[in-house]
Amino acid sequence: MTEQRLSPGDKAPDFTLPDSEGNDVKLSDFRGKSVVVYFYPSAGTPGCTKQACDFRDSLAQLNDAGYQVLGISPDKPAKLAKFVEAEGLTFPLLSDTEKTALKAYSAFGEKKNYGKVYEGVIRSTFVVDAEGKIAVAQYNVRATGHVAKLLRDLSLA
Repeated sequence: MTEQRLSPGDKAPDFTLPDSEGNDVKLSDFRGKSVVVYFYPSAGTPGCTKQACDFRDSLAQLNDAGYQVLGISPDKPAKLAKFVEAEGLTFPLLSDTEKTALKAYSAFGEKKNYGKVYEGVIRSTFVVDAEGKIAVAQYNVRATGHVAKLLRDLSLA
């Protein structure tokens, strides 16, 4: 069963997840700030690497506009640490091996690939405002070009 998809105005589900160094990161720690939370299938794969590097390359622009960035995948912290080091990522990547945040945000569920139906991570991006509400909810985003589109959507580009 797929959770109800989130929409602008909904309360953002809180989460506490370990980062690539094993430190717990809570969404609620970012109250008072806007946060871009993006969900991706697997660290180190071509599409996920492109998307993470696009966020890395746009981070100063996002930070200057008051946005923090958090990437979440079902990868273990050790794999995330290798990904962070390999790509020089400068924002937290969080490990959701139990898929609790993925499911709370409806970013895990039924996918179709070449006619085959399976369960997996639905590449999704959310902007959580300073009050902890969803400002932007985007499901089934493309890895390539997505960050540029998000910057346009946020009137930053």
